[in-house]
This record gives sequence, structure tokens and C-alpha cells, in this order.
Amino acid sequence: MRKMMWLKTIVLAVLLMLPLALTAPVQAAARSIDPIVSTDWLQQNLNNANLVVVDVRKVEEYKAGHIPGAVNVVYGTWAVKKGDLLNELPEIDDLADTIGSAGIDKDSLVVLVGKTDKVPDQFDMTRVAWTLKYMGVPNVAILSGGQNHWVKENKPISQDMARPKEKSFSASVNKGLFVDKASLAGKIGQAVVLDNRAPAFFEGKEKLPFVPKTGRIKGAVNLPVGQLFTPEGLYKDKVALEALAKKAAGSDLNKEIIVYCDTGKTCTSWAFIMTELLGYKDVKVYDGSSMEWLADPNALSEP
Repeated sequence: MRKMMWLKTIVLAVLLMLPLALTAPVQAAARSIDPIVSTDWLQQNLNNANLVVVDVRKVEEYKAGHIPGAVNVVYGTWAVKKGDLLNELPEIDDLADTIGSAGIDKDSLVVLVGKTDKVPDQFDMTRVAWTLKYMGVPNVAILSGGQNHWVKENKPISQDMARPKEKSFSASVNKGLFVDKASLAGKIGQAVVLDNRAPAFFEGKEKLPFVPKTGRIKGAVNLPVGQLFTPEGLYKDKVALEALAKKAAGSDLNKEIIVYCDTGKTCTSWAFIMTELLGYKDVKVYDGSSMEWLADPNALSEP
């Protein structure tokens, strides 16, 4: 009888604790690599067995010279066109195959390398980083300055094609990293909406050819991606980035924040920095961004 009563007490205690376990926030796993790494760090760690360097440049650029051991998975594999929209997520199964084929699993330390010749180029790395985070790869980093800075510093270059050992990758999809147009429409006035385009685009003075019209999402605050970098094209230090983020988004790290740009590519840079470096807990990317929002005459926008 006593044994039965003891078992009932244990079961009751577990049942009482279950709702708390289900509603408690999930704690992010500790990082094993900094979100932004330098060329010196990367050179010193090239022989790390868990390190996977992913070069997202075009095949011909990769073949002309790349970081020794880097695997080439071109940017267009990670972001595709869907209908009229650019830089959209591929299917989950396709992404999982891509990740496994690159030799990446959930224990990998992934460093992304791209070029920084033009403004849009430097955000290939962050869009891929955000996609890997979405797929459940926790230790992803960006090479500050990309391939250009590596070459500028006369670091070693290889022309050998890396052949990664394919791994089985099972996605743990974090759907909370993206929002669609309908979800964003319901968040206006509640979430902080950050427009990461240049001030002239935010102010309605300019637009890119594929964006239907000038303007911005109603209530958005401007936090340009250009503010992330030093004149040399490297990421600013944490103190400087934190000050910029707090000025635009506030200091409440638990506040819901939604970022957007023209296509959902460049805004991933602030999303990545805010979550992985500055500790903001709830940052989402609006994938359709201005290209989709400003095509809808019924969507709430400002000139």
C-alpha cells in the first residue's frame, strides 16, 4: 500500500510539473565558435577536424582560388526564386541534402566565406548562415571581410577541389525564424519592425528596379545594413553594433523583432548579429520583404 501511495505521489508531481516544462522557453545551446571570425582565427583553425569552410561564390571564382579545404556550395543552392520573389527558402529536403553533401552535421563548426566586391555580395554569407540556423545547425560563423580580406592579407590560397565526406543530416527546423506577409500584417504596432535598407530607400527616395514602388512598411524603423561595417569592410566591434541595435530596436532582448529589406537577403545580416552576437531572443526575417509587401495595394505602407 505504501509503495502504491509513493508511486501516485511521484506521478502527481510529474503531472504538475509538465505544463511548466512545456511552456518554459527553450534555452539556446552554448556556441562552440564565435558568430564572426577573423582571417587569423580561420587560418589557425583550418586543421580542426570539426571545421567545415563553405565557399558560397560561383564555381569559376572558387576554382580560381579559395581557402584551403573550403567546400564550394554556390549561393543559388541556398536561396531560390519562387514565383516573382527572389531569395526564398528552398524545400527543406533539398536543404538537408545540400547540408549533408557539404559534410555538415550538427556537431560541425561552419564558417561561411563569400566575396564582398559589391554591396549585395557580402550578404550571401549571412543569408546562408540564417538558413543553416533555420535548419538546426547551431555553430555557424561568418568570415569577416570574406574571401576579399583573406586575399588582401596574403593568406594561403588553394585551387584543389575539396571533396567532403557526405554526412547524414536530419533537419531540426526552426520555423520561428521567418514570417510571411499575413503574419507580419498582424504584428504591426506590436512587434518592432526594422527596415534594413539604406536611408534613401527607407525614406521613399529610391528603389530597386524589381521592387514595385517606393515606400516602407508602416511603423518601421530604419537600421541600415551599411552601419554594420568599418570603412575596410569588416564587421564593427560588439560595443558599436550593440549601440546601433539598441537605438533602433530598444534594449529589451525578449521583444519580438521583425527585419526586412528588398528581398529578405541583406536583412539577415542584422538578424544574425542581433541573435548570435547581441543576445536578442526573438528576431524574425520577413522573407518576401519590400518586393512582396509593396506589390500589395492593401498592405499597410508609408511613402
